[in-house]
Amino acid sequence: MELRHLELLREIAARGTLAAVARATHRTPSALSQQLRTAERDLGVRLVEPDSRGLRLTSAGQLLAEGAEEVAESLARLQARLAESIGEPRGLVRVGTLPSAGQALLPALVERLRGSAITLALDDFDIAEADFAARALDADIVISHSLTGETPTGAEGLRNTLLAREPIDVALPREHPLASTPQLRPEDLVDQDWIGVPEGYPFDAIPLAIEQLTGRPAHRAFRLRDNHLVESLVAAGAGIGLLPRFTTLPGSGVILRPLIGVHAERSIVALSRGDRFQRLAVRTVTDQLVEIGRDVTRAHAVR
Repeated sequence: MELRHLELLREIAARGTLAAVARATHRTPSALSQQLRTAERDLGVRLVEPDSRGLRLTSAGQLLAEGAEEVAESLARLQARLAESIGEPRGLVRVGTLPSAGQALLPALVERLRGSAITLALDDFDIAEADFAARALDADIVISHSLTGETPTGAEGLRNTLLAREPIDVALPREHPLASTPQLRPEDLVDQDWIGVPEGYPFDAIPLAIEQLTGRPAHRAFRLRDNHLVESLVAAGAGIGLLPRFTTLPGSGVILRPLIGVHAERSIVALSRGDRFQRLAVRTVTDQLVEIGRDVTRAHAVR
């Protein structure tokens, strides 16, 4: 068995189509097809078969793709031991993040790694919870979030590292009738206009829970992704919103109030493919993010 053949099968299983693998690996579909034919000849079994999407793995191909995960992790562990034996962690670590969690974690990470042999490449994206796992195909670490658990939807096969648990507060215009209430309950928010998020985004779980508890619909006046835009519209009196506590610095027109009676806390989680997590530099960055998450949590606990 050749490692390059196993890695190709692994990528087909993860990305779904040969065209997607070609784009990710900067090769042509015809070159990959030739590699598959060579692998089938060397191994003496059919690895792919036609389907509506082009090709799919046979049972033998799926077996080898799953085994390729184990092989990749074993090689990565060996490389990590070698790196530990010859010096400090080094190399490029690609980190992708949702903006609000990145705002809380990345400035301190950049500061901590200054002068080290680790180089960071950063990317940001505001996407639905189920889409974070796909980003881990190309990034070494993906900082994601979930309101339903510590493993974002679809990320069960990845390495999950909890970085922090962050309360999600209700954002109110400063002159709102509820502004004087120190804690809000679901029944307090019935009949309010919401500045919500798109369907499938984690924060939408909170209005949905309020709807279930009260039996009343939560009217979303708008559905927006950007927290700063939500904050500005709340300040303008367009409705109430939900904002993360760690990174929201309300201006003169907005106040935050904790929400009790429903689950209003998100898990901020680092996702990595198993072999990438074994890299010494990736584990070092992940460990630094865990420490930063603890620092941020403690800083807000004493306020």
